[in-house]
Amino acid sequence: MAGEVLLDKHAGVATVTLNRPARRNALTPEMADEMVAALREIEADAAIGAAVIRGAGGHFCAGADLGEAARMFADPLEPQVHDGTTRIYEAFVRAGHLPVPVVAAVRGAAVGAGMNLLLATDLRVVAHEARLLSGFLRLGVHPGGGHMLLLAEAAGPQAAAAMAIFGEEIDGATAEALGLAWVALPDEEVEPHAQALAAHAARDPELARAAVHTLRMTASAKATDWARALQAERAAQLWSMRRAGLRQGKPRIPREG
Repeated sequence: MAGEVLLDKHAGVATVTLNRPARRNALTPEMADEMVAALREIEADAAIGAAVIRGAGGHFCAGADLGEAARMFADPLEPQVHDGTTRIYEAFVRAGHLPVPVVAAVRGAAVGAGMNLLLATDLRVVAHEARLLSGFLRLGVHPGGGHMLLLAEAAGPQAAAAMAIFGEEIDGATAEALGLAWVALPDEEVEPHAQALAAHAARDPELARAAVHTLRMTASAKATDWARALQAERAAQLWSMRRAGLRQGKPRIPREG
């Protein structure tokens, strides 16, 4: 697979690379579609026992592409725009439901939708210097994609409030202390360590898939509440995006036909 999302499979481990380094791997709907295709391929391959999600160029994911965000603010309910947001959501929701254990290897920035993507994974290995922030309110929009539930589940309600509402940015060491990350390491050690963890699980793909299914069903709010949280945030996010567009004087996107 070539393009803005790369898929490599080796010895039972699938590595998904966001490959748009010039834009710090910011997501577009088309890029999200590529990610969904890669994740479907992993799901269908019984020889895969674990996955690693990483970003090219020393950054994880800077969220949704701001060019796309400007279109969304102009008319968030316009069918093509609404569809684009949904496609981006589908990418990290599908990552969270991938039937193999998933490790995020996080270097550089993880912002907004990029935070949602890392929070969708089962285990996070982060660089000491990583920059983790919600970023939604900085753009004048409400968090989306189940962001608050995922963040509160990973780091607790107070940390979720600090990041999602009060704008706090944290580094890798703080993420480890909060439990948001499993371990914080020097930048050059992040991806080798994530690969080593994935390789351990992938030694027995069938067992790894059964074990992670049980873990998610018994130990995670995502198993039952993520879809409802996503929908609960959607209305407020659409309202805030439309308000942001009006404040910025963005033109409405003409409807086709």
